[in-house]
Amino acid sequence: NGTTVKLPVLSQPGVRYGIIAIALGYGRSMNETAGKVCNGIGANAYHFASVSGDCISYQGASAEMKKTGDTYDLALTQTHHHMEGRDLVRETTHSDLEKGVYKEHWETEYKGHQVISMWQDYRYPGHKWGMAIDLNACTGCNACVVSCQAENNVPVVGKDEVRRRREMHWIRIDRYYSFVDTDGKLHDDFKDIDKNAAKFGNYENVKVVFQPLMCQHCDNAPCESVCPVNATNHSSDGLNQQAYNRCVGTRYCANNCPYKVRRFNWFNYAINGKFKDYTLSPDLERMVLNPDVTVRTRGVMEKCTMCVQRIQVGKLTAKKEERPIKDGEIRTACMQGCPANAIVFGDMNDPNSEISKLIKNERKYKILDNELNTRPGVSYLAKIRVNPKEIV
Repeated sequence: NGTTVKLPVLSQPGVRYGIIAIALGYGRSMNETAGKVCNGIGANAYHFASVSGDCISYQGASAEMKKTGDTYDLALTQTHHHMEGRDLVRETTHSDLEKGVYKEHWETEYKGHQVISMWQDYRYPGHKWGMAIDLNACTGCNACVVSCQAENNVPVVGKDEVRRRREMHWIRIDRYYSFVDTDGKLHDDFKDIDKNAAKFGNYENVKVVFQPLMCQHCDNAPCESVCPVNATNHSSDGLNQQAYNRCVGTRYCANNCPYKVRRFNWFNYAINGKFKDYTLSPDLERMVLNPDVTVRTRGVMEKCTMCVQRIQVGKLTAKKEERPIKDGEIRTACMQGCPANAIVFGDMNDPNSEISKLIKNERKYKILDNELNTRPGVSYLAKIRVNPKEIV
């Protein structure tokens, strides 16, 4: 209808051939009160819609796509979606779970797996904080990412820094694809699909799993053993701590972390003029920062703290009221922001807490624990799907 939009293309498995998905809400300017971070980003796709009475119609317009021959650098934090044979995400069907096939598979894979540790077991006489994440409930909405960013003064660094692999989020959403063949069997290896393309319907029969990933607060934390100044250490209640004043920025901890969840500050992001579209230069703008959380400076490492400031407030409140901490009283920002209640935080030393019940669930597992013996404080509940053949 005479409307043209010029956009880069990002190919994704699971999008049907002939379908182009364009996100709405972009292409605005500061004159439209969109704020400085939205200024000139993307293109406005509302021109393809039509107004009918009081409703906006998103269908009916004929369109065609042409290649421009131009290229555009996309800022991506996940450049591939293959697990390289590791069980980073576990999923099975409901029928296999009921038959015990799921549990039998994982027990068989690591049967006879001898664990030899370099560390003595930690003892937690008081609290042992931990987290459980239900992959069945997570929809990948990123509300936890935004909540964490607002609570913990995590800076927005912009596309240029992300393209340099300098993203700063303390929690991220990893996305993994699986493919269901004509027999209803799940596959997470692209090699299987290439060999048996006819059974997969040209990559269209795709399932996706979203996995929130933050610092795993390992008991046997690989980052702690390599820090030359003891800036990263273990607390008496199970947290992997980061002392910013000690950190000298060697980045050994980031290099040694198998989960890639540590971030290095290349700039004083909050006051750096280089980031004119993102920085909080005026004093008034810096009032959005949370006064309970340190604003990190250039040259130090940072990561998820399990919202330790909220834990301390919960401890002090309970102490002043001369009572034990109630289960669910302390909520991390990601847990509070999750609309699907996929994230649960609590005291694993409390046998009656919700997290203690979840970590006894047969779906529970820990990422790379069998391979590396890191003993993470974060547990995941495997994704359970309905067998396609059972759907009528």
